[in-house]
Amino acid sequence: MMDTTTIDSKSNVGAGIWRLADPKISLASIASMTLAAGAAVRAGEVSMVWLVLTVLGILAIEVAKNASGEVVDWDSGTDAAIRSDERTPFSGGKRVIVDGLLTRAQTVRVAAVSYAIGIAIGAVIAMVREPRVWYFGVVGVACAFFYHAAPLRLSYRGWGEAAVAFSYGPLIACGTFLVQHHRIGGPVVPLSILLGVLIAAFLWVNEFPDARADAQAGKRTLVVRLGKARAARIFAILAVGPFAVLPALVATGLPGGVWLALVGLLPALNAARIVHSEPEHHARIAAAQASTLVAFLLFALGGAIGLAAWR
Repeated sequence: MMDTTTIDSKSNVGAGIWRLADPKISLASIASMTLAAGAAVRAGEVSMVWLVLTVLGILAIEVAKNASGEVVDWDSGTDAAIRSDERTPFSGGKRVIVDGLLTRAQTVRVAAVSYAIGIAIGAVIAMVREPRVWYFGVVGVACAFFYHAAPLRLSYRGWGEAAVAFSYGPLIACGTFLVQHHRIGGPVVPLSILLGVLIAAFLWVNEFPDARADAQAGKRTLVVRLGKARAARIFAILAVGPFAVLPALVATGLPGGVWLALVGLLPALNAARIVHSEPEHHARIAAAQASTLVAFLLFALGGAIGLAAWR
């Protein structure tokens, strides 16, 4: 493996950090916080100061997770094993080390500083606003770090999908709501679970182009474990299932306005169709990735507007 000290002269720290921030992927945590904000508006007043601090803290942990994961994937050889024809705008890793934007040491420093910023913001929120949010923060940081890192290595052992569903669903959304109203409950809980499943579907479809390289590097994602044919069938359930469950939740007492979340159903169906018919076609999978991203964003936005606007 290349000695990363040799690429110092080619490093572009700003571009590297921007790629680690990866707005496309950070939309998952933003979607969860948006859903929580809609539920918070429905429940009463919203403090913009604490909402902004929550957003900044979670986005800092997002950058930290991407940076620490980049180091692990570099060390394991996962990123280096991905061919150019397997890369899409949504998968293939951040590749800041492989592409020479940052050295390994610089990436470690970005991770450390970003974790420190996120933890510091969380500590302020816990000390001044809501002490119980500290527990959410501890679990969130642990999921972020051990998603790639030893000893848990969740993404390497087939637990990454569940960790993403939990973290980007109820953990972030309920934690955001807790900061606002000092309690957890109401529609944010079931809706955040459905959103978590949709975001896990986004991770799932992103694993298709990476499957060969992941298997070669010993990264046993569920797509690698199941094979693409079976994984494609399960993806359809993950991408469409939450929209099928939503009417039942409304029938049992969820606010009627959350019907707006169904606006994400069409892109979800499109993604399921593409993956089922062409699981090996990377260019088509990229289209499915984009549709899945749009599906969970529309679910979160529609649900948030429905919660906030309909009484």
